[in-house]
Amino acid sequence: MTRDVETGPVPSEDAASGAVQAGAVPLGVAATVVLLRDSAEGPEVLLLERPRHRGSFAGAWVFPGGGVDPDDRLPTDAAAPGGTGLVASATVVPIGSVPTGLTRCPLDAAAAAEAVEQRAARRAAVREVREETGLEVDPTALLATALWIPPASAPKRMRTWFYLAAAPTGPITLAEDEAIDYAWLRPEVALERHASAALTLVGPTWVTLHGLQGHGSVAEIVEHFTQRGLAHYATRLGVTGRGPVLFWAGDAAYDDHALVEQSGGRHRLEIGQLPWAYSLSD
Repeated sequence: MTRDVETGPVPSEDAASGAVQAGAVPLGVAATVVLLRDSAEGPEVLLLERPRHRGSFAGAWVFPGGGVDPDDRLPTDAAAPGGTGLVASATVVPIGSVPTGLTRCPLDAAAAAEAVEQRAARRAAVREVREETGLEVDPTALLATALWIPPASAPKRMRTWFYLAAAPTGPITLAEDEAIDYAWLRPEVALERHASAALTLVGPTWVTLHGLQGHGSVAEIVEHFTQRGLAHYATRLGVTGRGPVLFWAGDAAYDDHALVEQSGGRHRLEIGQLPWAYSLSD
């Protein structure tokens, strides 16, 4: 697998909005898969512990995934998709509706570029799950839930597609160079362990786990994210008196850090101290 490599002339994001723009400076592309199963206590998610002294996210507990390899791309992927779509910068787009401020329009270059990028990302998602866990995921079962774009200051920047799927049956067989342990945990339990410093998480994993809480079954989770639609998280990093903060569109300080302590919209994750604090305005 190739976790950090930049993978060809893929679109980059606009500095202001996070929107994809064809022809911009290439960025790496990656895919992550949130595998879920039902249990007597509620839905559980598969987390892998990365090697503690090397590689990306050393020591963190993450979902299976990694970078798009050249072989994940096919010449036919570049064929322009047809139809219509919704184009948004960094907001959730519910399926079947047009939120305020958005208009339904012919699929433009940005949305078309994302559609092409996803074709390779889906292949990478299936391959990474197989390589890292030994499980074989049906590519048609993958539900795209989010596109994560790291801050401009990140040393290695990967546009990462997050997919969700019910876990296939079978034993977990870890790739020793990719993971040293695994666990099936309810999202609430994983967040509690992080809050007590019992395990390490990174921002996208934490926010994803937070959103998986409160559902009684895997079917409910799939239905929820199907109705919610794809979310774009073009991340910006800032600081408050309580330490580092990750900001996303909708936060009052997203475009102007001087407003970080002012009242207004909130979409941020305060990561300066445990437990982390997530704020999202209705």
